[in-house]
Formats: sequence, structure tokens, C-alpha cells
Amino acid sequence: MFVNNYTNRNHGKYVFSQLVEFLPQRVFDRFEKKYDGNKKVRHFTCWNQLLYMIIDQLSSRDSLKDLIYAFDS
Repeated sequence: MFVNNYTNRNHGKYVFSQLVEFLPQRVFDRFEKKYDGNKKVRHFTCWNQLLYMIIDQLSSRDSLKDLIYAFDS
């Protein structure tokens, strides 16, 4: 009997991208602009920090620094 090894592969979006779809980025951008959140930022914007913090919560990391080191290694 032929067994299809590809049945368990993801054919849609990842869970994280599905969660991010629920976040209203326009509303977040409006608050960021109101409080000048990205004033002296070069690369790591407020939106990126929010996404990292969501990953941090989902993966039960202790800190944002711990999460960044986990992705670098």
C-alpha cells in the first residue's frame, strides 16, 4: 500500500501569522505615531518588538533578550 508522506505538511498559514492577522496594524501605527514610538529607531521598530513579544509569550521565554539569542543560535 502506498503511504503519502506529505499529508502532515502545512498547506496553509502558520499559527503565528494567523494570530498576527487579528492585530489591527493601522490602529497600532496610529498609537505609535501619536506617541512617537519609532523616533530614534533604525531597525527594530515598535511593531517588530510587539511581534517578538508575542512569540516570547507563545514560546514561554523569560525575556526578549533570551528570545533573540535563541533565534541567533
